[in-house]
Amino acid sequence: MLVNDRADEAALEIFYRGPVLAVEADSVRVAVTGGEARIERLSDPAARNGQRIDMMRSVTLRRGEAIRIGAISGGACAYLAIEGGLALSPVLGSVSTDIRSRIGGIEGRALAEGDLLPLRCEDASAAPELTLGSLALSTPARVRIVPGPQRDFFSDAEFKAFAESAYVVGANSNRMGLRLTGRSVVHSRGANIVSDSVAPGSIQIPGDGQPIVLLADRQTTGGYPKIANVISADIPALGRLKAGASIGFEPVTLEQAVEARRQMLADMEALAARATPLPTTSSDLMPRLFECNLISGVFDAAA
Repeated sequence: MLVNDRADEAALEIFYRGPVLAVEADSVRVAVTGGEARIERLSDPAARNGQRIDMMRSVTLRRGEAIRIGAISGGACAYLAIEGGLALSPVLGSVSTDIRSRIGGIEGRALAEGDLLPLRCEDASAAPELTLGSLALSTPARVRIVPGPQRDFFSDAEFKAFAESAYVVGANSNRMGLRLTGRSVVHSRGANIVSDSVAPGSIQIPGDGQPIVLLADRQTTGGYPKIANVISADIPALGRLKAGASIGFEPVTLEQAVEARRQMLADMEALAARATPLPTTSSDLMPRLFECNLISGVFDAAA
């Protein structure tokens, strides 16, 4: 599925197991990050074995080659970034795919076998390959929260018990929300409210007491009380949780939440400066050497 607002920064979000993607442009530079996966550069899409590629480094693929992304571990998803992005028409200012509404991306749906992704750049740049080395993408055992707008629908003892409990991510979770299973949260003023706006990270408590953490594809309003809200700095990690993962919550102050967001934004700004050029290897040079005329002629020394 396609994610990101801007076409020149569009990436593919890959859940649980990756695809084999063939290159039909002259060349394209890609990089994969997120959950750990085996990534291979293939001489052609049907090849059984290929050259292993590290995550969080760029690689330039030539026409006829392919990249294969295997099963993802350490998280639910990985992301494939493409130099220059994709030549897609924005919908409501975004090229992301909203599957529930069937808008954006490629016909508003998940990618399928045979789809062609239109590139904004038909040839990779001459820039050197880059690597980030490592990137901390693990989810903390306890995600930080602040009280929600309906905090008063729950007693102090109930809020404390909720914050101290452990929950498991249900198999019915998706980009709309994480459905958690565990200790039921008891309402003190009922499970229904007049529908009001929801935010990224809102934690709704429906009638069965099982929390729902709203994510990127959430609805705009909801009629369940919201006991708390995950702070913005911790929301990205929630979207990478696998079904069956365990999660807990840690109340923090609004000031701590603001400082955590400042630190997250500063870390993101520093990422570009952390990217370092990779040393050129023989495997990087061979495709370019084959494209060049390395000699102007030959002669017979015995003539």
